[in-house]
Amino acid sequence: MLRNGGPAGQSRSSALWGTGNNDDSRSNALWGKGGRGLVTMMAAVLVLGIPLAASAGGNDGKPGANQQTYVSPGMLVQADKHPNKTIHVIVTSNGGDLPKSRILDLTLGSVDRQLGLIDGISLDLRANRLAQLAKIPGLTLTPDAPAHPTGSTFTSKQLWVPNTGIDKLWNAPLAPNSTKTQSDLTAPTIAVVDSGVDASKVADFGARVVQQVNLTTLPNNSPGDGRGHGTFVAGIAAGQAPGYAGASPRSNIVSLDVMDDTGTARTSDVIAAAQWILANKDKYNIKVANFSLHASNSSSFTHDPLDKAVEKLWFSGVTVVAAAGNYGLPNGPSGVPYAPGNDPFVITVGAADMDGNPNPKDDTAPFWSAYGYTNDGFRKPEVAADGRYMVGPIPMTSTLVSQKASNIVSPGYIQLSGTSFAAPIVAGIAAQIIARNPSWGPDQIKGALMATARPTPSAIPGSLGLGEVNAVKSVTAANAPNPNKALDQFLTADPAGGNAPVFNAVSWSDTAKANVSWDAVSWGDVSWGDSALAAVSWADISWSDVSWGDSLSSADVSWADISWSDSSYEDAAEGDGAGDTADSFADPADFAAAAVDPDLQLPATLVATAPTATTSATATLP
Repeated sequence: MLRNGGPAGQSRSSALWGTGNNDDSRSNALWGKGGRGLVTMMAAVLVLGIPLAASAGGNDGKPGANQQTYVSPGMLVQADKHPNKTIHVIVTSNGGDLPKSRILDLTLGSVDRQLGLIDGISLDLRANRLAQLAKIPGLTLTPDAPAHPTGSTFTSKQLWVPNTGIDKLWNAPLAPNSTKTQSDLTAPTIAVVDSGVDASKVADFGARVVQQVNLTTLPNNSPGDGRGHGTFVAGIAAGQAPGYAGASPRSNIVSLDVMDDTGTARTSDVIAAAQWILANKDKYNIKVANFSLHASNSSSFTHDPLDKAVEKLWFSGVTVVAAAGNYGLPNGPSGVPYAPGNDPFVITVGAADMDGNPNPKDDTAPFWSAYGYTNDGFRKPEVAADGRYMVGPIPMTSTLVSQKASNIVSPGYIQLSGTSFAAPIVAGIAAQIIARNPSWGPDQIKGALMATARPTPSAIPGSLGLGEVNAVKSVTAANAPNPNKALDQFLTADPAGGNAPVFNAVSWSDTAKANVSWDAVSWGDVSWGDSALAAVSWADISWSDVSWGDSLSSADVSWADISWSDSSYEDAAEGDGAGDTADSFADPADFAAAAVDPDLQLPATLVATAPTATTSATATLP
């Protein structure tokens, strides 16, 4: 049975279908209020004046035009039970133009938002009109359900810093005998899709929050970061405050606020953030996007609109890092069925428990860190990073502070756990990789992180992917294999004329169903490290050892097993209590041990002019 994204057996009021009672007037995030009048909807149609598009039902020669429309399981059944509710649906075309006028004529609905990134719309309509919409061929209909939430001197006293070796990169030379150092590198901008970033925390971010975009359509959202989650994530990825430097403290930050003060967002808000990133990536030099959140609707990546959105970013050169999620089980794998972490292209990150020391040989995955197969048979996560008892910046007026007052370690800093905070470590390291290898694309960055991951022999195999990220080796990897090589054969030209390719889900699905060894590609002499998972190629492990019948295809999803409560979650482990400060902070001995750890040594090409290894949490950029 699929998990609902929260603790087992926990009952929550539904953001999609309401509270489960018969009060149809109750307002909620997906179904809205039950009283919208016919006149209002007709006026919306007339005011929008959307031009007539080619009918998806016509034989126009475009792919998908005559395909049967895909409707997420259970939507029609629930619509029949609540015919007078106003619902929110994401509509995309399987190929060709989206027939907006025909859609509005049949449903009397209104377009809430254009989703040009995936050639779709977010549509508000009465539930009893959904069946009419489903009769238009060539469409994909999914619920627009809420998504939750994940020349200076830089110092850090946190334990994850010597564990990854990231501090060595803050003062590393660029090449032997070179006068240029890290201060000459151009670290790319990191987009943080979250609850906002408190740019007033100058000690942490200086003037590097170069853009803040509020895309939240839910009403309970304060200016800046009322939740606190996004500020914490940004601090781990790119903070620079004394004692709390992030993985890439020179990166600029773009904040895409999609969550309200409860840590909830509509899926279309998250898609809109991806759309904004794609439109503005060149303007702000965005090369990395962090999604420390997950949708709660279990899905196949071939149909999920959020997966399609992050793939658009990936194929356009933006490295997408996603949290695995905090719905793990204490007695075995939970699977990773939720977008965007279920997408096989992106980098999905699990959380490691450092157990009070910076040596990954003793590290394990806390039970709440999700791992296992996606509904489409891909093994996740690919890598892990420290995610338990992390300390980062937070606005003292945020809701997380009021909920976890005992976790405050000093004014403006809090201790939290979750895959939400493992992901930005990897996002920051990805930015460091790009700074040194600007010609590398997302596939190479993912391959470098996987190939250099540090083994975690004490962890359950697969729970931490190939192991924990190694900042030093990943940024200087001589060989960056492509873990997505088997999938690349299904990339095709964008039928809408875009510059980036698109994934042909139909071709992949047909091939995978016909041949379980569809991913048998040549990996040459690629070494995937020493972890237990790497005994064979990642391609063989991540798919071939499960048959299509063993994995949960979208047709097998039981709607009763899918949680509509809160719909999606920020990936902070809300139930994890505060740890001892020894679980968060390193001492000089930890940094001294990391300085001589053979797995964290700078390569010979850099050692020639590298400064003497630091024995404290301080690293200086000349």
